[in-house]
Amino acid sequence: MLFFVNDYGEGAHEAVLAHLAETNREHLTGYGSDPYTAAAKEKILAAAECPEGDVYFLAGGTQTNETVISAYLRSYEGVVACETGHIAVHEAGAIEHSGHKVLTLPGRDGKLDAADLEAYLAAYYADGNHAAMVFPGMVYISYPTEYGTLYGKDELTALRRVCDAYHLPLYIDGARLGYGLMSPAADVTLPDIARLADVFYIGGTKVGALCGEALVFPHGAPDHFFTHIKQHGALFAKGRLCGVQFDALFTDGLYFHISRHAIHMAMKLKQLFAERGYEFFIDSPTNQQFVVLTKEEMDEIGKHAQFEIWEPTKDGRYAVRFATSWATEEADIEALAAILPEHK
Repeated sequence: MLFFVNDYGEGAHEAVLAHLAETNREHLTGYGSDPYTAAAKEKILAAAECPEGDVYFLAGGTQTNETVISAYLRSYEGVVACETGHIAVHEAGAIEHSGHKVLTLPGRDGKLDAADLEAYLAAYYADGNHAAMVFPGMVYISYPTEYGTLYGKDELTALRRVCDAYHLPLYIDGARLGYGLMSPAADVTLPDIARLADVFYIGGTKVGALCGEALVFPHGAPDHFFTHIKQHGALFAKGRLCGVQFDALFTDGLYFHISRHAIHMAMKLKQLFAERGYEFFIDSPTNQQFVVLTKEEMDEIGKHAQFEIWEPTKDGRYAVRFATSWATEEADIEALAAILPEHK
């Protein structure tokens, strides 16, 4: 059965496993105080060109989002996000469970628009009763978005401008950051992300690691953030687990190399569906491709390949997601080609 369900269905890249194995018997101090974690932090900050920043490692995306957002917000504040944003849809109310509302705005191709954000903030503060409402205290976006789309540098700069005008931190969820940065459609680099965001994370879970995300504060973390991580049950005693993995991922550009491979496979997959006459739900330049299928087409393709049903379309068909990863092979695309019928 071909696997295109998600980009975290495999274990870890062989270089990551090798580094874990070769350091396995070493006696190291805990909680991220080991030399491999220090090396990983140094390599990440060098790649992001923010040497004065801070890096922390957490287990997964939802845990990272909840820990970061709750650390920044006061008790009466919420976080502004696109209505299709991950924290608004696919995190089981984790942010609300921490006591903070997700304040959603309509998106455009899965993206939060700076003009819409500015209009919302202006209207909020113009409301004479705004003191009795949830204050917008932070702005959340993801790169890439839930629909695989990308913010251009001009769009991120515009969002940064609005955040500065209203003194709001900008947080970028980078669960698939490598796949966004390595897309041929991207005009944003890792240093650009570090320059435009107050905080962002580099996803490892979906990009070659067994687990783990590298949380980066380009200008320094909030006070006592280590303690905040501990309070949220997010602190690894075996901090080496993430440190060793990211040390491998950020050696000799491995993180970017394997991300580029996933994009290359996604573009081949996209071309295949286009050549067979299929319609795309949205034009994604990243590793997530959204194809519109009938129930009959889903049943037929589903005999040979796994994919994820994303949402129904207005005409009774379905938008389904085919995702490639760092581990997708050319043979997987060739095998899909052998069973994919022409769209009727």
